Amino acid sequence: MKAYAPEHIHNVCLAGARGSGKTTLADAAAFNTKVNSRIGSVDDESSLFDYTEADIKHKTSLSLKLLAAEWSDRKINLFDCPGHPDFVGELVAAARVCDSACFVIDAAAGAEVGTQLQWRSLSQSHIARFFFVNKMEKENVNWQATLESLKTSFGKQAVAVTIPIGQSESFKGIVDLLHMKAYEFDGKGGRKEIPIPDDLKDEAESERSNLIEVAAEADDALIEKYFDAGTLSDEDIRVGFVKGLVEGTLYPVLFGSAQKNMGVRVLMDFVAQFAPTPKDVPTPNVFKTGSEDLVELPVDQSAKTVAYVFKTASESHMGEMSFLRVLSGTIKPGGELVNQQTSTSERPAQLYSFQGKNRVELQSIPAGDIGVLVKLKGTATGSTITDKGADFSVPAAEFPNPVMDVAIKPAKAGDEDKVASGLAKLNAEDPTFRVVQDAALHQMVLYAQGSTQIEILLEKLQQRYNVGVELARPRVPYRETIRGKSEVQYRHKKQSGGRGQFGDVHLRLEPNERGAGFQFINEITGGVIPTKYIPAVEKGVVEAMAVGPLSGSQVVDVKATVYYGSYHEVDSSDMAFKIAASQAFRNGFADSKPVLLEPIFDVEVLVPEAFTGDVMGDMSSRRGKIAGMEPDGTNQKIKAQVPQAEMYNYSVDLRSMTQGQGVFSLTFSHYEQVPHDAAQKVIDEYTAQREAEHAA
Repeated sequence: MKAYAPEHIHNVCLAGARGSGKTTLADAAAFNTKVNSRIGSVDDESSLFDYTEADIKHKTSLSLKLLAAEWSDRKINLFDCPGHPDFVGELVAAARVCDSACFVIDAAAGAEVGTQLQWRSLSQSHIARFFFVNKMEKENVNWQATLESLKTSFGKQAVAVTIPIGQSESFKGIVDLLHMKAYEFDGKGGRKEIPIPDDLKDEAESERSNLIEVAAEADDALIEKYFDAGTLSDEDIRVGFVKGLVEGTLYPVLFGSAQKNMGVRVLMDFVAQFAPTPKDVPTPNVFKTGSEDLVELPVDQSAKTVAYVFKTASESHMGEMSFLRVLSGTIKPGGELVNQQTSTSERPAQLYSFQGKNRVELQSIPAGDIGVLVKLKGTATGSTITDKGADFSVPAAEFPNPVMDVAIKPAKAGDEDKVASGLAKLNAEDPTFRVVQDAALHQMVLYAQGSTQIEILLEKLQQRYNVGVELARPRVPYRETIRGKSEVQYRHKKQSGGRGQFGDVHLRLEPNERGAGFQFINEITGGVIPTKYIPAVEKGVVEAMAVGPLSGSQVVDVKATVYYGSYHEVDSSDMAFKIAASQAFRNGFADSKPVLLEPIFDVEVLVPEAFTGDVMGDMSSRRGKIAGMEPDGTNQKIKAQVPQAEMYNYSVDLRSMTQGQGVFSLTFSHYEQVPHDAAQKVIDEYTAQREAEHAA
């Protein structure tokens, strides 16, 4: 494949809800560009894109796939991104290096929750967006209703640039409003130009007027022309479309059927003519390495090389692969590059691109283009690699926070290091999950986007690193505090021959403000406890607070004042005072109205309106407090505060309640007191656990 100049490259990612037909559309594009001799099918496992064992087993795309193809003397890098919400990070990664996103819409479903979730996930990318309304041949399809649902969800910027001829079983062609031409399809992808049907002429003129008006609004000069002439020339429309796409004032809508290859060629013509190139979008901003100073980086093939690695992957026949976009300069085989994050040197031997599962060798990767390097030593997702002297770093992509947690442990004793090492390597490929070795909870906790992502990670651990894990419910990081005051004395006195131990401590315990933490106050006067022992008193209190008596959790928000005591000239020591203070705290804590605190999360759930009653009822059953509900496009957003203890496995339960259409996000809010009955259950479980440990 030849190298293309930046102004002839289109980097496009396919987005949209699961099942909307993105992979089928990518397969149709591969056929039309002569990359494949047939349109591959997901159903019969002949797809160029859903080809891995995991894709086939789970019957869904699990990672982004690349189609590098040539069309109308242009290069189109098309990414097929997963629609499954657990893998939205793949879309975020692709959008980071693409200049436009094509949202694929199921004509019968309209703007689904999954589509809106993906739309939001790209809110920071300022990427150009357009729609391909797919599956126009399905029953009960109404293109006007689908277009209206897009306008409701995404704004009046959604304007038709094609309209269908017929719909449902009568769908047979489209009218191209940009060029006012009509095409009829033969069911095999072939098309012929026909006159615009009489019954569509008025509608076509009306929709064309809408799109010209929205295109004109992208530029003040075009607005004036539009008002003066009442229309725009084809070139003016093109200028308005490109600017409107880049600035987000225009969301073109095209109709077709990927499975029947109807409207796909028109879509690709649209991309080649109107989708922005790397030269059309704002110049990327990068950091000077080691600083926070942002500078503009022109898209220049002859400048020093700066490239951003947006994804790393591993395949048995290729090894480690680094997918990157060259922002400046040109990468050639054998050149020396520097990783700006690790300062390690990389020397790529071969350059590739992909056409689905098939790799294509490249002679160079110029600015604006996307390619793949193999077997780089120290380069991970988010790395910037450059020529020597080009000390620039690309800001890392921001991925969504995990929404599901699960405790993991090796299936075989002694495999702890293998599990940790394997997960660390997988995390270098996929930054959307994280692993925490929680010392306080004595668990390794995996935080992920959902149950399917967890399942895939565990499969990879087994296949690649031959290590299995067992799952368990993660412990909740409770906290303990007090609501009352107490004064307590504890005298530690021990004589065992020779020098003894003596420490006498009087403590006053009282609540501190919520969130203020621990405060230690020294009110000793007259030297009843020598100053040199006061730090030991504080240390004893702090150590006792690490394991609260109610649930073994950290004690927080307490004031501890040492106000009196006594010592022995010979037998007193740091250890004696630490023990005395620790025991005094434990005794005083029990007399200070101790309570258990639990973490509370802010939860936002986005669901179709039909499921709001079920979701709100379920929230209440989880001790959730509904904070409100508001319309969000064609769906409803429910806001609530829910205890972490009640959110375990919520992603699975929500999908079951909403037929897979509900999505949610959560962020930590605060700690609050656990209701008595729930608290007593936690305390009883902890007491039983301690008794069992002592009995053993």
